Amino acid sequence: MKIKFSDAASGDAVAAAVFDGRTLSEPAKALDAATGGALSKAMKASRFKGGAGDLLEISAPNGVDADRIVLFGAGKKADLTANGIEKAVAGLVKSLLTGGAKTVSIHLEGVTDEEGVGRAGLGARLAAYRFDKYRTKLSDDKKPSLGSVEIVVDDVKAAKAAWKSWGAVADGVDLARDLVMEAPNVLGPEEYARRCKGLDKLGLEVEVLGEKEMKKLGMGALLGVGQGSVQESQMVIMKWNGAKASDQPVCFVGKGVTFDTGGISLKPAQGMDEMKGDMGGSAAVVGAMAALAGRKAKVNAVGVIGLVENMPDGNAQRPGDIVTSMSGQTIEVLNTDAEGRLVLADALWYAQKEFDPKFMVNLATLTGAILIALGQEHAGIFSNNDELADNLFKAGKASDETVWRFPLGPEYDRQIDSPIADMKNIGEGRNAGSITAGQFLQRFVNDKPWCHIDIAGVGMNASSKDPRNPLFGTGYGVRLLDRLVRDYYEA
Repeated sequence: MKIKFSDAASGDAVAAAVFDGRTLSEPAKALDAATGGALSKAMKASRFKGGAGDLLEISAPNGVDADRIVLFGAGKKADLTANGIEKAVAGLVKSLLTGGAKTVSIHLEGVTDEEGVGRAGLGARLAAYRFDKYRTKLSDDKKPSLGSVEIVVDDVKAAKAAWKSWGAVADGVDLARDLVMEAPNVLGPEEYARRCKGLDKLGLEVEVLGEKEMKKLGMGALLGVGQGSVQESQMVIMKWNGAKASDQPVCFVGKGVTFDTGGISLKPAQGMDEMKGDMGGSAAVVGAMAALAGRKAKVNAVGVIGLVENMPDGNAQRPGDIVTSMSGQTIEVLNTDAEGRLVLADALWYAQKEFDPKFMVNLATLTGAILIALGQEHAGIFSNNDELADNLFKAGKASDETVWRFPLGPEYDRQIDSPIADMKNIGEGRNAGSITAGQFLQRFVNDKPWCHIDIAGVGMNASSKDPRNPLFGTGYGVRLLDRLVRDYYEA
């Protein structure tokens, strides 16, 4: 999807906002006048009220250059935010995507700030995303017709400058989505690492560790997860140097289980295909690092992702095995389907030891328990640092990738103590499953400011009604991490 900016509409479809109570924006008033009141008449004959998400499309009458006019609801004018602009434009673009229009010109009344204009373009890009790579018999009427979105603004030069930043975020989200949507027989650990290496064109420094290097580092927790797969486990380290060399980097760590069968503790067959998305945390890290590099963020950042495939095999990890992590702590593996925390244990320890970051944020599709607690509306966060947790909460509100904080504490910590090792990889029964997973990870951060984000409910969301989301891989986390850096840690 091409995003462009102009001071006059030229698309074959023209769109304008209507506020709650059928209050026409100034561009909508102009269109209504040009059509002899046709828009007002059409609204009266419909249930369109101008509420957020409402849409009304009419064929343009004589005297209007466009073929169709679309009114989109923006809710109460006084309450309109950048999130609202983004979502309203996304709903508009989603409705027109396969409808025959080639270009839509969008009038945005009162949106003059750089973020509002940029977020409008971002909403369009998010809504336009599709993963049609393997669809060979898609009929023409099901293919996207809409190829460009023209946003009509007063200051075209400023809008283009703003879009350079927000367009990089859109690119990062698209990248994360592509990784999550990719078929697991294509995107194993080695192919995933190869794709990450290609990001050096953005200015990222990318290093890949194979099993030989990880064995030397003592990463027995991560390597144990992948030992049943014929594909070699990998660790990818990405660095963006956008600030002074002396500045501590921020650090993002991602779980990258490219397919999760559950291992010997095999998952049920129903829905197992969705476990190609069990690397959604790593995809968010890769997308966020690409976004930071793409917009030349004034920050030093490190991304670390552990890439493994969890398969049942004669050489697979068994329930009851004891592994030694890079930290030297031993782990009794009671359930091989609680594997993501084993991957993150070594990745987190490596990150804090190697880079001494300002803080670490890890993302993972870690527990089904987080869906029971939060559904698919928020990610759960677990942190040892109030300032970092508060900043993430506010970044979630600002980016519309929202989070909700859960407690950590010694009373939960005791649930993962093992009688024969330093810890076990699951808690006691089904109670507090997401919290005990967070307690487990906290043992590998070495008191570094840290936050764990459980994205199991939001990273793979096939039931989402949000027009910004595709079916399944949402790319959740890219906008959140970018906003965290943009608002609190960028020079």
